Amino acid sequence: MIVVFLSIAVPGRAQSLSELLRQAEANYPLLKAKRLEVQAGESNTAVAKSTAMPSLDAAYQLNLATYNNITGMASTQFLVPMTGPPSASNNYQGVLGSAGSLLLNWEPYTFGQRQSRIDLARANWRYYQADAEQEIFSHQVNVITTYFDVLMAKELINVFRKNLDRTAENARAVRILVRSGMRPGVDTALFNAEFLRAKIELMQYRKYLETREIALSELVAVEKISYTADSSFFVTLPQQEPDSSSSIHPSVQWFTRRLEIQQRERDVVARTLNPKLSAWGTAYGRGSGVAYNGAVNSSDGLSLSRYNYGVGLQLSVPLLRFVEVNGRLRQQQALIRAQEARVDQVKRRLDKAREAADAGWSNALEVARDSPLLYQSAQFSYRSLLTRYKSGLATYADLMQAQYGFVKAEVEYKKSYLDAWRALLDEATVRGDLSLFLNQVK
Repeated sequence: MIVVFLSIAVPGRAQSLSELLRQAEANYPLLKAKRLEVQAGESNTAVAKSTAMPSLDAAYQLNLATYNNITGMASTQFLVPMTGPPSASNNYQGVLGSAGSLLLNWEPYTFGQRQSRIDLARANWRYYQADAEQEIFSHQVNVITTYFDVLMAKELINVFRKNLDRTAENARAVRILVRSGMRPGVDTALFNAEFLRAKIELMQYRKYLETREIALSELVAVEKISYTADSSFFVTLPQQEPDSSSSIHPSVQWFTRRLEIQQRERDVVARTLNPKLSAWGTAYGRGSGVAYNGAVNSSDGLSLSRYNYGVGLQLSVPLLRFVEVNGRLRQQQALIRAQEARVDQVKRRLDKAREAADAGWSNALEVARDSPLLYQSAQFSYRSLLTRYKSGLATYADLMQAQYGFVKAEVEYKKSYLDAWRALLDEATVRGDLSLFLNQVK
């Protein structure tokens, strides 16, 4: 059963990642459609079970027709049958007639045919459930990935805003140094150009942030996204080793449920060769404008004048369908083998993806642990060269190279921490269990 966690979005209140996931699951149209398909599958199972109940039909008819009749056999495929004894001659006068009936039909025992149809309905229901679970899983991964893009964009904006401030401060200091004759006048123009370049970079990342926020709002199915920019992803690393125990991946579950449908369809085909026992009962009345002696009084056909009842059992056995059924069974068996191959392919692909995720996880943690040292080294180098430049002991090119290295190291520092969390998300994704990731998110 698909459980939907509903969250009430308070206008203007920033939402955490877990709240965004719940809101996306509750509001995203495609996920709503999947839940409705699950409900339809459940209803179809109830319909299949209801065929064990007898049917009871009531009918009444009134007609105007000639009463010419003749004995003998005739195929009813293209004829509406007439009732009554043969007439002495053709008489084209219309006569009223009426009939009313109750008809009970029941199949108390179908030699496995009904159960096979119920099993097929259940298999379809489970398939819809697996389809919904796979879609929810995939959508949650997309929401988290896009949320990470938003966080990264905001961090880069902070990095390049600080870089713009540094460049502006350096430009002011250079103008003083140029006026004092300690630096050449060309340095002023170079720093002004560097300031414009830093400003353009900042504007580009602001634009990138806007596009990722729009993408996140689409995934959460809201007009305006309101979220908490969780900075803890950039100061802490995931510590817990991902659970090595294997769980059924939603993709494997989806393909397996599709295989189950085809197996149940094979059972339905195979059991069409079984006998079928039917019980029926009827009570009916007839009225006719023609009397037993042939006298015609059309208005007598408006009321019922003869009443009957009947009950019976019928055992039907399809004697000549084995050729057709055998052909359909061979077809279904081929489809089953094809689906088994698809299941095997998905499992193999996930095994290789798990190996790649394990390697990525270890590498991401190692890089993230070393990146603070690189950042501190780049920061020290930049400050040293800035002091040397103001003292006239370093060139503009030396200072710019140190500044570029400082900015790049800060970007890599932020990116390496978030990449470690992305690696954990990859681990959870290939294992089919997002709790491996969400349990470590504060």
